[in-house]
Amino acid sequence: MSRRDELIEKYAADLKEKIGITPDMDLLTQVTIGCGPAIYNADAATVSGTDPEELKTVKESFLMGKLGLSDGMDLDEAIAQVMRAYGDSNRHKYRAVVYYMLTKHFDREAVYG
Repeated sequence: MSRRDELIEKYAADLKEKIGITPDMDLLTQVTIGCGPAIYNADAATVSGTDPEELKTVKESFLMGKLGLSDGMDLDEAIAQVMRAYGDSNRHKYRAVVYYMLTKHFDREAVYG
């Protein structure tokens, strides 16, 4: 099993165990691939739910950039909702999991083909 496959399994386990979602593995795989090499860097692989600059990056780079959403679509509330669902006390919020949840929240699965 490749390192990427191992990480995808870890992300799927997080979705099941911490959030109670059974993931669409094809979509989770595509979202993970879309994260690029960031998934292999311990700092870049996670999202800090309390760092305003990190949340701004999620909003601007992912929601507006990748998913093509406009700023007026309650993006900040969606991010906050995902952070709460992932668990405020959970310090390891994986970027691929956050992006997966946001993709599902906004019904933007088509972005990943």
